[in-house]
Amino acid sequence: MDKAIIAAILSLILPGLGQLYQGQEQKKGIIFIVVAIILGSLNVAVTPYIGIISFLFAIYAAYDAYTYE
Repeated sequence: MDKAIIAAILSLILPGLGQLYQGQEQKKGIIFIVVAIILGSLNVAVTPYIGIISFLFAIYAAYDAYTYE
């Protein structure tokens, strides 16, 4: 249980870290990290409304890391 909570916190900080910490497929964790970087870049370059999407993606990544068995 403690490992799942740490994974969720890591995914809130940077989506994909929790997946890598939990031992899920490395490919999945790397894809999550790349998507988070792209969303962050778009947030700065295009419009701050993408920050909402980025936040929702971080919540999903945390949930995914927490529920991994």
